[in-house]
Amino acid sequence: MSEDRYDEAHALGRRGEEIALRYFRRKGYRIVERGFRLFRGEIDIIAHDGPTLVFIEVKTRATTEFGLPEEAVTPAKQNQIRKIARGFLVERGLGEPDCRFDVLAVLVPEEGDPVVTHFESAF
Repeated sequence: MSEDRYDEAHALGRRGEEIALRYFRRKGYRIVERGFRLFRGEIDIIAHDGPTLVFIEVKTRATTEFGLPEEAVTPAKQNQIRKIARGFLVERGLGEPDCRFDVLAVLVPEEGDPVVTHFESAF
């Protein structure tokens, strides 16, 4: 990937995460952390939905040319997110709280408003 395309993809991803933060705050989620990194991986957003701790993967695309955003959350990616979530719980000494894993798919077309699809308890 060329540096320009990398920069564009990174900017699109950041825009998707900002859209996601606004979305979850409007729904009453309390953001605990964003961009939690561990084991060479990352969880985009960690938030409380009431008493439930939610680990959120945000996937953003400009088009569906290569598939829907949520299709990029493969079984391997899911396993990686679970591993990082366990590490987060251990690192923070949280024990075994009620947790779930959500995916927020964001489609950002060149024209028009972004389309946000929330997959609660996605895996």
